[in-house]
Amino acid sequence: MKIVKPSFEVFEDLTNPVFTATVMRKLEMIGRTCYKSEENITDESASRFVRNLIINGHEAMLEHASLTVKFIVDRGVSHELVRHRMASFAQESTRYCNYSKEKFGQEITVIKPLYLKEGTDAYGVWKIAMIEAEHAYFDLLDDNCTPQQARCVLPNSLKTEIWMTANLREWRHVLKLRAAGTTGKPHPQMAEVMVPLLEYLKKYLPDVFFDIEVADNG
Repeated sequence: MKIVKPSFEVFEDLTNPVFTATVMRKLEMIGRTCYKSEENITDESASRFVRNLIINGHEAMLEHASLTVKFIVDRGVSHELVRHRMASFAQESTRYCNYSKEKFGQEITVIKPLYLKEGTDAYGVWKIAMIEAEHAYFDLLDDNCTPQQARCVLPNSLKTEIWMTANLREWRHVLKLRAAGTTGKPHPQMAEVMVPLLEYLKKYLPDVFFDIEVADNG
């Protein structure tokens, strides 16, 4: 059994200033169509225009650009992610992935819960449960069960890879809920990936995410 930490990866190269400038110019060009103010476009006008769209609640224009992010999280976090309907998903399937195969290291991989400290009784209980789940899974495979049948004993902590594509307006909504906690404190393991993602997006697309503040999850 392998224990790993969660992570995320943005597919688009936001570190490339040419790419991000193109996104901003696209949003400005499309947004200005509503007001027929294209003549006001300059090399520096996109930033203020997009910020004003957000401040004035005209966020529909943000739907004209999208981002794709791969999350490596546990199954519980992925179940929360797929509740966001205005997005497209592709997820590692426990129906078709046979973790006894060599490409999976002939083991299951689980996500370490950040709130369980190694060396504590609670962490020990969790680790034993993961080991027992792995043994049960492989016993079922050995007993001629298919992966989709044997998956019934796989734990919520099982690592999954899930790609999520959404427009920028939807990403703002996701991050408000899952990082800023506008409807209540996010689950700790959700915040573990969403807070760094928000910080990353604020760094490279500041004019789109400037107003979303991280929740205090202490």
